[in-house]
Amino acid sequence: MANRSAQDIRRLNRFEVLRRFHASSGPRTRQDLASETALSFATVSNLTSELIGEGVLVEAGHAQSGGGRPRALLTLNAERGTLIGVDVGETSVRTELFDLALGKMAVDERPVTPEDVTPDQIADLIEAGAGAVLAAAESPRSRVLGAGISLPGLVERERGVSTYSPYWAWRDVPMRDRLAERLELPVHLDNPLKASALAEMWFGAGRDVDNLVVVMLRSGVGAGLALDGTLYRGATNSAGEWGHSCLVFEGRRCRCGNLGCVEAYVGTAGIAETLRALAPDDPLLAQADGAAASLLTGLAARAAESDPIALAVIRRTAAYLGAALGNLVNLLNPETLVLGDQVAAHLGERLLAETRAALAGHTLAQPLRAVTLRLSSLPHDAVSRGAAALAFEGFLNDREVFGPVSRTRGVKARAEGRG
Repeated sequence: MANRSAQDIRRLNRFEVLRRFHASSGPRTRQDLASETALSFATVSNLTSELIGEGVLVEAGHAQSGGGRPRALLTLNAERGTLIGVDVGETSVRTELFDLALGKMAVDERPVTPEDVTPDQIADLIEAGAGAVLAAAESPRSRVLGAGISLPGLVERERGVSTYSPYWAWRDVPMRDRLAERLELPVHLDNPLKASALAEMWFGAGRDVDNLVVVMLRSGVGAGLALDGTLYRGATNSAGEWGHSCLVFEGRRCRCGNLGCVEAYVGTAGIAETLRALAPDDPLLAQADGAAASLLTGLAARAAESDPIALAVIRRTAAYLGAALGNLVNLLNPETLVLGDQVAAHLGERLLAETRAALAGHTLAQPLRAVTLRLSSLPHDAVSRGAAALAFEGFLNDREVFGPVSRTRGVKARAEGRG
């Protein structure tokens, strides 16, 4: 806080106000916003006036009043423009078009084949997806305020560089410049850990807590972190690579090259390996290569019928996950810990219950009592939606009237003094 200028604090407070519109349904009065953000009414009035001036907010009638001056209702101006959010995964590129209220307008999904993973080939898929969603929504490119792109692995956000991708062995690829030239749009890069955490902060489990961990369980594994109400990036934007912390000394080989990583046990390939260890001839193993969703769907269906092998795989996966999550809970002391993405979506409540039981054996009593473990309530497009939110932030940051800002969520009453 000591290093933030008065203007930085003002911009952070602006994001806190905007987040309230995305986190709840219906228009808000300035009094509502002051109560919900713990900012003063004067601060909220100044911030909303700026946002109205930029066309981000509009008046939407008046609240009912028992007397006195009517209170104006404010809402997001969905017609102000559109946003593109892209989730680049190991097996597909999902592109979505949103209005400014982050209502979905169109979606496009294209497969990624192992033979077509050069930076230019991935850029081709992103470019094609952007064109497809604009055409489907009959929305002109001139209305797009920005494109948020989530790339797997480590991303240097300020330079717009994919510094390392474990899927495709990319190193120091200047993807922002490549995509900005192709799309002819402002492009904002980050990785799925940050995008998924941002989506939970704006729309999901992070709306009412300041200390949040969002665990992504797909082919890759990691954790998005929000600490003291702010998206935590670390010194080089690589915070959250929990999937590559050591769970088993000299354990399974991870695709990062190290041994015993969390990802090697609770990612989709790790779950397949657990099944292979328990039942080497199980027919689901034929679906494990390149079809993780089929493997997970099969395990879930068999577990629902009390199949002992499927139940054993889920139980062992939860045991690994509980031990790994214990480290996060002891280290970060979060209020809420969310299990999200492909593995959590398919294995659901059964995985959650088993993980909760396992977690108790690896966590100190006080942080365990403080944390709520839950499944993500967001749809499976959380990463692309979070990427669109990154683009929305980028739009505001790039505006001359708003100027640059480096954090995501607002600073509450303790920091508003100069707002």
